[in-house]
Amino acid sequence: MSDGKQKWQEAQLKAPTRNAKFITASGEAVEILGTPDMLKDFDYDRDLSYPGQFPYTRGIHPNMYRGRLWTMRQFAGFGTPQDTNQRFKYLLKNGQTGLSVAFDLPTLMGRDADDPLSEGEVGVCGVSISSLKDMEVLFDGIPIERVSTSMTINSPAMILLAFYVAIAEKQGVSLDKVRGTIQNDILKEYIAQKEYIYPPAPSMRIIVDMIEYCTEHLPQWNTISISGYHIREAGSTAAQELAFTLADGFAYIEAAMERGLDIDSFAPRLSFFFNSHNDFFEEIAKFRAARRIYAKRMRDKYGAKNERSWLLRFHTQTAGCTLTAQQPENNIVRVAYQALAGVLGGTQSLHTNSMDETLALPSEKAVKIALRTQQILAYETGVAHTIDPLAGSYFIEDLTNKMERKAEEYFRKIEDLGGVIPAIEKGFFQREIARAAYQYQNEIERKDRYIVGVNAFQDENEKIEIPLLQISEQVEKQQVSKLKKLRQERDNEQVNHCLDALKKAAENDLNLMPKLIACAKAYATIGEMINTLKEVFGEYVEPAEF
Repeated sequence: MSDGKQKWQEAQLKAPTRNAKFITASGEAVEILGTPDMLKDFDYDRDLSYPGQFPYTRGIHPNMYRGRLWTMRQFAGFGTPQDTNQRFKYLLKNGQTGLSVAFDLPTLMGRDADDPLSEGEVGVCGVSISSLKDMEVLFDGIPIERVSTSMTINSPAMILLAFYVAIAEKQGVSLDKVRGTIQNDILKEYIAQKEYIYPPAPSMRIIVDMIEYCTEHLPQWNTISISGYHIREAGSTAAQELAFTLADGFAYIEAAMERGLDIDSFAPRLSFFFNSHNDFFEEIAKFRAARRIYAKRMRDKYGAKNERSWLLRFHTQTAGCTLTAQQPENNIVRVAYQALAGVLGGTQSLHTNSMDETLALPSEKAVKIALRTQQILAYETGVAHTIDPLAGSYFIEDLTNKMERKAEEYFRKIEDLGGVIPAIEKGFFQREIARAAYQYQNEIERKDRYIVGVNAFQDENEKIEIPLLQISEQVEKQQVSKLKKLRQERDNEQVNHCLDALKKAAENDLNLMPKLIACAKAYATIGEMINTLKEVFGEYVEPAEF
């Protein structure tokens, strides 16, 4: 230890200290000071290198945001397809550079608007889509050859992709020009979000079908957005989000390779989706560690030869779970810091939450403020002028290394359990996340952790005066009525023929995508296609944990 550090330690031990817990959002102790001895084995070329060079700790592009800013996406979807189409056009007019579709709960669960279990939920938390007819309205007047579209949907993802392919063909757009991403991350559904339909094995088969189809027909389409976002929203720590997300990604890669696909034929179109939580430095370290871990595994374990296969490209969304109903304007500030962490962490795409999202779907005013937050970051703060400006910080590099080590520890535990799917079936991920969420909530209740407006700095006389978006009961009536009309006007004989062909393809291990596209073009509904596949695959029931 140097004389200088020893003198400082003696001085700081005598100095007054606030009565506070100095911990990260994940509950980890925070170093009081970064010093050179934290990085004794640090090797610049091995651990950092340069942007655009292995292991990509500093970013996947040589000039990062000097070449191209991150894509600015605002998650949008509510009510009828007409309602959301208008919101899309509003966002594009105000400078958004990519679309991100939010679907309502019935659509996410593969149910039609007129399904009895859809009652009360149609159009409430996203846009209602039951058939290609709805999709045609949703993208009416939107040139999809010029706009990248992201769709957040998982169990019925293959059907929404089929709808999008049909839309492209109707607009006369060559499939090799179609750009976008579909979340399609079923493993995280079993782990965190619970919007699954089929058991894990057939669900993985469907995903590999999609990878195989897109490899041949949609070369610019990202076939899976492997999502840590919902794992974090369920209560995980940053290290758990990092490890579980990458473990899911590696499971998809292994499944596709088992099908016989060349890793370099599909890996460049895998993308990731991370949460940006409140702990500024912890989040930046998480993003940097993710790139390094992924690059090393892709090259050294899976044998990818194409450098593009080594690149971890990711979208970031600010943390919905950190937004508060109390003093909702404070959420604007939270979102700005979270967005800054995403940018300093090198994200390729960013969604900023709106201040009112704990109370309702975003109003136009709130979503514009959220978009302006990104634009101020991009054009006023100067953060896009230089690459990875925190690199070399003793604290940041040490935190990045710790993130990598914790992720590797989790990888070993998952491998010991037999892999991701056996670990899901044994409840491993669920228990780990539950423990972390319980600890975090306890810290809030004990006031070891302050949440402004919730357990500190409350306003007892607060009145919420921000405008809230209201979803009319007429939305459900309109969607049910349109669906009834569709069933009367379409060629039902053709629909049944296409559904029979889909069932036979499922029974005979054929790629399902061509049959799903045929069903979509015949105007079969989501519910009809999902129920046809249920006859072959069955439904998944999660084992109870006590």
